[in-house]
Amino acid sequence: MNVPPRRSSLVTYALLLSLLAPWAVVTAGVFSVTPVRLYMTPRDRAIAVTLTNEADTEVVLQADINAWSQKPDGTDELVLTEDLILAPPIIKLAPKARQVVRLALLKPADASRQLTYRMIIREVPEALPAAGIQVPIALALSMPVFITPPAAKREVNCTNQLADPKTLSLQCSNTGSAYAQIREAVVTRGPQTLARFEGGSYILPGARKTVNLKGEQPLTAGQAQLVVTFDDGQSLTTSIALP
Repeated sequence: MNVPPRRSSLVTYALLLSLLAPWAVVTAGVFSVTPVRLYMTPRDRAIAVTLTNEADTEVVLQADINAWSQKPDGTDELVLTEDLILAPPIIKLAPKARQVVRLALLKPADASRQLTYRMIIREVPEALPAAGIQVPIALALSMPVFITPPAAKREVNCTNQLADPKTLSLQCSNTGSAYAQIREAVVTRGPQTLARFEGGSYILPGARKTVNLKGEQPLTAGQAQLVVTFDDGQSLTTSIALP
């Protein structure tokens, strides 16, 4: 499986003051995490994660690790686990400070299938002294963790049906042993693009997801080509018949 480039993700958040009482005070923080997707092999006992406080005030962060699975319909299920641990689990960062922490695997990896987790890093809000009501806003970043043996591969198959005159509904199932993430799906007829989906929909092994491809014009019946592109740049191309 090709691993996409790892990039920092600076995540900010705010609350619309119009939704609050006029005397409310909003407190928040800003931090970044690198990488935003964590890849391990069965040989890796630990990997490095860099946390950076982008704000001008101190921030306290806490990490939880969840086993990540999906129901057959693609609904996510997260269960707290001790299979992995982030050390230290609570991090206090001074303004503009950066710290490297370690994500360690505590259980043996599976040699036949990919193990999937979600690491959720939360800001621990602290109410600042101020007049009026304190409304602390806590940011939570959820990052996927994949522990992938060499034999684990995705296996995606898709069927389609017309949801409405301008929308093609694509039902994709993953019968493989590693995740799939659809980044783009396009239906074309010759040089013409009929409908398109752009996003980042994960399909874990044993699950299925529905994505909708939208067209600017009503989709006409006949043969067309469907190209599904995954996060590693590889594509699945099939001929389909539009009803």
